[in-house]
Amino acid sequence: MSITDPPAQERLDDLRELFHRLNNQLGIILAHAELLESKAGDDVARARASQVMASVLDAMGTAREIRSRTEPAGE
Repeated sequence: MSITDPPAQERLDDLRELFHRLNNQLGIILAHAELLESKAGDDVARARASQVMASVLDAMGTAREIRSRTEPAGE
């Protein structure tokens, strides 16, 4: 199957859109966690918010890695 096949290109476009949406959603979660961390009233709440932030950043990296493995060479 060639990437120039219309069905293959549609699937690639769909995947790109899904990765874009996922990154947007993770970015929103990250922003909320940063806000929670800055407004936290105690060390425990700050630590939990920091843990969420670290997990979101890990998830963003994983999504980026998956995307790089599914993209055709040179894109």
